[in-house]
Amino acid sequence: MKKLLHLTCFLCVGSVALGATTVSIKGTRWQINGQITYPGTAAEGLLMNVRMVNSTFEDAKRADFDSNENTGRLILKIPQYHSCGVRAFTLNLQGGHPGYEAAVNSAFRPDGTLRTEYLSRIKRVIEECDKRGMIAIFGLFYQRQDQILLDEPAVKRALVNAVNWVKQNGFANVVIEIANEYDHDGFDHDIIRTPESEVELIRLAKKTGPDLLVSTSGLGHGRMNDLIAKEADFILIHYNGTKVEDIPGRIQALKKYAKPIVCNEDDKIGTQGARALQACVENGCSWGFMHSKLNQYEPFEFNGYDDDHTVYDKFREMTGK
Repeated sequence: MKKLLHLTCFLCVGSVALGATTVSIKGTRWQINGQITYPGTAAEGLLMNVRMVNSTFEDAKRADFDSNENTGRLILKIPQYHSCGVRAFTLNLQGGHPGYEAAVNSAFRPDGTLRTEYLSRIKRVIEECDKRGMIAIFGLFYQRQDQILLDEPAVKRALVNAVNWVKQNGFANVVIEIANEYDHDGFDHDIIRTPESEVELIRLAKKTGPDLLVSTSGLGHGRMNDLIAKEADFILIHYNGTKVEDIPGRIQALKKYAKPIVCNEDDKIGTQGARALQACVENGCSWGFMHSKLNQYEPFEFNGYDDDHTVYDKFREMTGK
């Protein structure tokens, strides 16, 4: 019997109903609002996504950067990304590499408590996705930023606080990514860096939010550790360092786990990006576009279809939009 995982919590705030969009997994296929994604298309059952981790960016050392304006520019373009067939954005409470070193960008204080001003930007994006039947892949920890947290208890406290925040806001369109590339040497805390510790954190997240779907991602080689793959609700991979011709084999190697396979980071653009997208879809894997120079490196741009016509035309072709 196929396993069905779902989020069904709802919350009304004033006249705005949150939790209008729900995400679930049936077997190896994604559902939004109880319906298989992209029915009757090449991408049926997949979750096509774009990495927008710096749409909520800040740098505590830079008073010149307008974080709220930056987030607003993505929100204005969300309808256009949606029209191209995108159904999820990857966000992160510690952002992503902005194209320069030593940025201080984190929703967490050193003790693991949450910073309201940062969460308010994340909330704006999730709520806009909720209105449009879209999902947020909600990342918690990012290399180069985990050092902000004092110690292992602070890391665990941060995770619990973040998951509770999702629950308290009634977001039913959120799935959790514990760490971006957990095995990256840019992480300082051992509790993030090993497969065994990632399994521990996945279990902690699911204990805190039993209805949430939880996973974590590794480096750009497109492989996943066996312990993590067995524990996670879905398999998150990155293809930055993977050649297009190697993608089908990487996907086939993961199908033994009988779980949805989601690439949520691939920095190939233009023709190469379109080829990677098609290779993923044809082999039953969701694909995630990371346009580093526009969407992730400062100055950040969010231009919808104009980010990359070749890639977004392929999104439309594969999703039937």
